[in-house]
Amino acid sequence: QVQLVESGGDLVQPGGSLRLSCAASGSIFSIAASSWYRQAPGNQRELVAAITSGGITNYADSVKGRFTISRDNAKNTVYLQMNSLKPEDTAVYYCYAYLHAGLGSSGGYWGQGTQVTVSS
Repeated sequence: QVQLVESGGDLVQPGGSLRLSCAASGSIFSIAASSWYRQAPGNQRELVAAITSGGITNYADSVKGRFTISRDNAKNTVYLQMNSLKPEDTAVYYCYAYLHAGLGSSGGYWGQGTQVTVSS
């Protein structure tokens, strides 16, 4: 079964750092474009960062200079390094990726979400 599994969410104090991971599992050939979204209570899901298969990145203005998206193609994993965290970064973070997979399973997939809470 092809799926994305996220990890790394936690409770952290303002100014702290976290690294989220999104690992693709199953009959995966490669990860194409991928991205991180977040959704806070009462808000719509918003794009936080994206990375193309060639490594070109894009960020929401609210996280530029603080967050870094990266990928490890050998591990079929995408990361989100979050520094200088603020209370307004509190949300459930979701990974999305287009996966090239076997058995006719290629397509877009969402992870299950991981909770990030920034609070003192």
